[in-house]
Amino acid sequence: MWYLLLLIVAIPAMEIAVLLLSGKTIGVWPTLLIILATGVLGAYLAKREGLQTIRRAQEQLRHGQIPGSAVLDGICILVGGILLLTPGFITDITGFLMLFPPTRKAFKLLMLNSIRKRIEKGNIKIIK
Repeated sequence: MWYLLLLIVAIPAMEIAVLLLSGKTIGVWPTLLIILATGVLGAYLAKREGLQTIRRAQEQLRHGQIPGSAVLDGICILVGGILLLTPGFITDITGFLMLFPPTRKAFKLLMLNSIRKRIEKGNIKIIK
């Protein structure tokens, strides 16, 4: 429940504060241009990384492997792309971190740990 409160109230409030500070520091037009540029660049990067991930998953499936890592990459790329399309600097930084493969590993590790904890608690059941 606290995560929901954070997503709905705290993050937009922080984004507004950073945007106001940026507008005051570098000006309104440069701030708007940076926001638009990160949106366009983010859409391009998300498309490129997403297509690479789909190809890697297809290759793993052709060899009879389960594409678990590729699925986690895909989730990170999807969330990162959405964050980059959301106006604001905090979400943009987080989105770029989720799109770049070296920093994406940390997010994948967090997701794996979360899934493991849910399996151990019995919230997620694996059917064989």
